[in-house]
Amino acid sequence: MHDEAERSPEDLFDGFPEGLAICNAAQEAISTVGEASMTVTKSQVTFRRRRGFAYVWRPGQYVASDVPAVLSIALPREVTSARFKEVAHPSATVWMHHIEIHEASELDDQVLGWLAEAYASAV
Repeated sequence: MHDEAERSPEDLFDGFPEGLAICNAAQEAISTVGEASMTVTKSQVTFRRRRGFAYVWRPGQYVASDVPAVLSIALPREVTSARFKEVAHPSATVWMHHIEIHEASELDDQVLGWLAEAYASAV
C-alpha cells in the first residue's frame, strides 16, 4: 500500500507501538473495503482513492495526550455517535469525524461501516 522510498507508518509512530498497532489495524480494515493508496507524512497516514477518506495520526505530536492514535473519517454527511470526539465540517460536502482510538480492537464493525461509506464517497 505504500512506496518503500516514502515515509512509513513505522516512521510516524516510532517509539509509540500502540499507535503503530492501531494504524496497522486501520490499514487492514481498509483493505477489506477496497483498494486504497496510503501516504505517510510527518503528521499523519492518509488513505485515499481519488481523494482522502481516512487519516490516522498521533495527537501527542501536538498536545499532551495519552491517546495512541486518532482515526479521522471523511464522510459525506454528519453522523452522530458518542464515539466521535469531534465532528468538523471543513467543506460543503465533507464532515470529518474524529475518533480517539486506544487499542486496535476498537476498529470494530461500526467503524468498518463508516470506513466503507467514506471509501465509497472518495471517488
